[in-house]
Amino acid sequence: MANAPVQRMSKLMAKTLRDDPADAEVLSHKLLVRAGYVRRTAAGLWSWLPLGKKVLGNIERIVREEMDAIGAQEVQLPALLPREPYEATGRWDEYGPELFRLQDRKGGDYLLGPTHEEIFTLLVKDQASSYKDLPVILYQIQNKYRDEARPRAGILRGREFLMKDSYSFDVADEGLAESYALHRAAYQRIFERLGLDYRIVAATAGAMGGSKSEEFLAPAEAGEDTFADCPNCDYAANTEAITYKLVPVEATDVPAAEDIPTPDTPTIETLAASLGVPASATLKNLLVKVDGEIVAVGVPGDREVDMDKVEAHFAPAAVELVTAEDFVGRSDLVRGYVGPQGLGEKVKYIADPRVAPGTAWITGANKVDTHAKNVVAGRDFEVDAYVDVVVVREGDPCPNCGTGLKLDRAIEIGHIFQLGRKYADALKLDVLGQNGKPARVTMGSYGIGVSRAVAALAEQHADDKGLVWSKEVAPADVHVVAAGKALQTELALEIADKLAAAGVRVLVDERAGVSPGVKFTDAELIGVPQILVAGRRSAEGVVELKDRRTGEREEVTVEEALTRLTS
Repeated sequence: MANAPVQRMSKLMAKTLRDDPADAEVLSHKLLVRAGYVRRTAAGLWSWLPLGKKVLGNIERIVREEMDAIGAQEVQLPALLPREPYEATGRWDEYGPELFRLQDRKGGDYLLGPTHEEIFTLLVKDQASSYKDLPVILYQIQNKYRDEARPRAGILRGREFLMKDSYSFDVADEGLAESYALHRAAYQRIFERLGLDYRIVAATAGAMGGSKSEEFLAPAEAGEDTFADCPNCDYAANTEAITYKLVPVEATDVPAAEDIPTPDTPTIETLAASLGVPASATLKNLLVKVDGEIVAVGVPGDREVDMDKVEAHFAPAAVELVTAEDFVGRSDLVRGYVGPQGLGEKVKYIADPRVAPGTAWITGANKVDTHAKNVVAGRDFEVDAYVDVVVVREGDPCPNCGTGLKLDRAIEIGHIFQLGRKYADALKLDVLGQNGKPARVTMGSYGIGVSRAVAALAEQHADDKGLVWSKEVAPADVHVVAAGKALQTELALEIADKLAAAGVRVLVDERAGVSPGVKFTDAELIGVPQILVAGRRSAEGVVELKDRRTGEREEVTVEEALTRLTS
């Protein structure tokens, strides 16, 4: 086994901190900065110090090994990309303000790549001419860019981040399904090797497009995604992807709609209190503007509208809430008393499936201080489109079995898509098929947040003393600590050299003038799996071994320590 270099703390470019950074909100941000893994350069931009770069490199290595194992080939594409391919697919505009746009000195438009579907498509178009050249899977590990309005949570949500993105190219849909399955299994192996607790959940495609999509989520309090888990069956989905079937009901016994006076009840809360009914008996109608045109969104009064779902439904159109000015000159829109039964053709009406045909509601009568009761969907008003637009709540029924769902926060660490022919159609990616005719290629897109995985690991693997890395990703295998005296330092360096000669990665703390207490605190903060202390019994050839994860410690001879750590 090749010698591994010994990293001395006295030479290490990393200063540990006793206190949390003032702007740190989440655990990973606090610990990665305090332990000397990263430093903030600007809002959303981070510098990786030597320890952090080693962890990042170990994750990259695991990703490469598993991608290579499924036959994927690594390439390196530019991060600075031309406008034209993204304009051809519509994503130049669809990405909106999150896309970093810039011009060269000649006025040419460019962007900093958020993902590379277009450029990989053009690469394959240039390189593949026949079905014999496919299938192929290409990948890269590269910095991506997103102009976040409010970068937060350290490296979890930054403007620059390291990502593995891969793309599969197949002639037939069956081939795409196989490439998708290969990636799905590879991702499971990657995250298991990293030691991440994760869930695979159904997801929406968003700006990526395509059909089938799944996310790999790492449960953590710092997560920005919310996913639902069914305790009774195997259903799991990002809350943005949960859909329910439309189930019409019979409304033959519901009386005709009737206006009722309801003064000073412009909100669901005031209306329900005034009539002595539950909010769930009322119909809430939220008005939004879609590319400037007013659209009404109907949900039960006890539910909130999920604006992310509304925006996803109308994408790439711009969606915004109406303002008081939008009611001026609109006699069909009475603020606080809007009802779907009187909107007319000028206003499109979409509703959640809970507002199914046959359901009866109390809703606005489109008159000041007036509501209407017995308003029945499908009888008194029509719904232009049914869309799942409510915010999912704990206990909502599982779409598969009806059991109450459980909700958890999580960090998105991977996402896989069956893109189909969206990009191939836009960029005209064809190969010569087996029948001698042009065949349109079908694609998959697969991403792993490499830098984000570091934060996810820090969120899941830490205690009140600091980070707790697994051996696969740790910056070293053993952290050797010299308690302070010359004999102890000499023994620590001797042990470090012997371990390194056996191929063990060693971080040794031989700093002079630093107290043993500070060294022990730093060792636990940095989080290397094994800590070896050359302390008070060094003259006897006895050292202390400590398992960072379990906290178990044991005094052993130097020979025994070397045997254990090199076996």
